[in-house]
Amino acid sequence: MAGTNSENEVVAFLGPITSYTHQAALSRFPESQYKIVPQTTIADVFDAVQSGSVTQGVVPFENSSNGSVIFTLDLFADLQDRNPDIVVCGEIYLPIHHCLLGHVSKQDNAQSETTQSASKAKPLHDIKHITKLYSHHQAWGQCNNFLTTYFKGIERIDVSSTSKASELVSQDTTGTSAAISSRMAGDLYGLALLGENIEDMEGNSTRFFIIRRRDNKSTDNTPVSDAVAETDEEHARYKTLISFTVSHGEPGALAGCLAIFQKFRLNLTSINSRPSDEATWHYIFFVETMGRKRLDGQGAVNQALHQLEGVAQSSRWLGSWENALKA
Repeated sequence: MAGTNSENEVVAFLGPITSYTHQAALSRFPESQYKIVPQTTIADVFDAVQSGSVTQGVVPFENSSNGSVIFTLDLFADLQDRNPDIVVCGEIYLPIHHCLLGHVSKQDNAQSETTQSASKAKPLHDIKHITKLYSHHQAWGQCNNFLTTYFKGIERIDVSSTSKASELVSQDTTGTSAAISSRMAGDLYGLALLGENIEDMEGNSTRFFIIRRRDNKSTDNTPVSDAVAETDEEHARYKTLISFTVSHGEPGALAGCLAIFQKFRLNLTSINSRPSDEATWHYIFFVETMGRKRLDGQGAVNQALHQLEGVAQSSRWLGSWENALKA
């Protein structure tokens, strides 16, 4: 990052230690150069960045097989105006390989029975003693085939992160619980590997956002110069996140907003919505487009943002950053 002294930077992430967000943070912010600190919730990461107690934060945004992380979307919606200065300045893609972690039964027999299943993974040990499972809610959907086959009817308990699930299982003296978590977490908490790569989809991965305050220019990952001409290739190098609301009583209001992006030949790569606080069944929309907001006020994204202000009920630029898939 241009113009930064990384030794003075503190980066917050959704903890605890060994969470997938921790692993993502380490891939971008090595501990030899940055101080990285765990936070209990995604909201805590946003609060730390907004308050200025940390320079940047790392939060999960979406999974390739289970979709968006709604807690993160709600924080970007910012209905209570708690995070007015938060913008996205980078992204990290991390392959996600889930493990079944727990305690080996004293009557352990390796799983040998043949089960008709859509799951390619099979338990590595006997699992009949397991009566409840802990994990982050996103993990259930990513491991649905495995869970449906081997843990149908078993209690599932949501916790704040997959690494927290491992911690709780390590404290279970009965040995009858298990966690869906990472191998790194299992190693930390001394848990046995009961199943490996239990996710449904090959290539399962999660995208994480790096967030900062918009006035923290030292961590701005977008170029400080707009000398580069705006071409299709230049557009593909960057992404931008925008939120907006529309008048729900006006026919075609949403279509009118989306037409602006088509007008300026901006490729929308995702659209999400979350309930707004305006009225029941009213929504705030999020769009992600290729391209970036330019510092000189020119360019397709800038023009689209300007026109959106005149059509949408409200709108907000939530950051531009370099496309990690093109880096």
